[in-house]
Amino acid sequence: MHCIYITSKKRERLLNLTRLLCPSAVPPWALATILIVAGLLLLCCCFCACKKCCGKRKKGKKGKDKVKAQINMKEVKELGKSYIDKVSQGWRLLPSLGTRGSHQKPQEKLGKLQYSLDYDFQSTQLVVGILQAADLPALDIGGTSDPYVKVFLLPEKKKKYETKVHRKTLNPTFNESFTFKVPYSELGGKTLVMAVYDFDRFSKHDAIGEIRIPMNTVDLAHVIEEWRDLQSAEKEEHEKLGDICFSLRYVPTAGKLTVIVLEAKNLKKMDVGGLSDPYVKIHLMQGGKRIKKKKTTIKKNTLNPYYNESFSFEVPFEQIQKVQVVLTVLDYDKLGKNEAIGKIFVGCNATGAELRHWSDMLANPRRPIAQWHTLQPEEEVDVVVGIKTS
Repeated sequence: MHCIYITSKKRERLLNLTRLLCPSAVPPWALATILIVAGLLLLCCCFCACKKCCGKRKKGKKGKDKVKAQINMKEVKELGKSYIDKVSQGWRLLPSLGTRGSHQKPQEKLGKLQYSLDYDFQSTQLVVGILQAADLPALDIGGTSDPYVKVFLLPEKKKKYETKVHRKTLNPTFNESFTFKVPYSELGGKTLVMAVYDFDRFSKHDAIGEIRIPMNTVDLAHVIEEWRDLQSAEKEEHEKLGDICFSLRYVPTAGKLTVIVLEAKNLKKMDVGGLSDPYVKIHLMQGGKRIKKKKTTIKKNTLNPYYNESFSFEVPFEQIQKVQVVLTVLDYDKLGKNEAIGKIFVGCNATGAELRHWSDMLANPRRPIAQWHTLQPEEEVDVVVGIKTS
């Protein structure tokens, strides 16, 4: 028999091999520790995998939301820029307006107007009758006009009357009368003006012609009724009503329109003392209807009020092209009716500086855009916006 000599190192290796091959040789506590550690590692791996998946989904949703917001902002900016381009090129907003602004008014044969004059010496009232007109020139593309007549006394023009508008006719019959209370001693220094206009829904009304009658040339002892040819209308200079400064800010994602009324200057004197008590009314309009109304505080005895007051309206992006913001400066009266000093409106159907202000607001979402505007007569703004006046 051969004797096998085993060294101590070999014996140690053999012992380790035996322990690995025989599980019973591993102590129970060691086996339990290995299983626990393996289980914890497995759980950690599962948790990390789940977290990674969820994170990707959230990022994906945020990305979609950002894309939506960017699309909205881009649409608003492009909309604003398109309107700015139209202002700079002097285009009209609506194609139905055609080339009306460039139409040359005929110098001769402007038509004629039949009117009547009657002065009541007891009540000191002058009654002006606008009976009918004939052979008016056609200022519309369809070969007709929409005539109406303005009646007022110069030089003060405190009362200015208008007849009803007669659609698509060159020979309208009005049969309307208007009363001016004027003492006979003052009547000789006045001039009666009867001006015929062609009504236009979306732009300034075209003057067809007018008749001017110095009242010191008229014999008012009896009723006068006669026809007269219309003459070329003199350019009517608007009375200076003042200026107003306000800012516009629109946030399309929130659908929020903010109007900040900053200040006004050089307002028309409305009170006996040569001052006014001005405040501003803000109307949100759509389709000629008042949707919402807000107003500033009243500033006493001033023609240059400072407000710096903010007002917000909810206007979704799909509605922003359909609304207008109308600002009216009024003189507060404790006893009587509050009189309008002047008016202005901004919106997509505005023109000139008002349209540019609105366009700048749309082209710069989230940024307040401030601008000065010259106040216009209340009646003219009401006609353009489509507000029904009594």
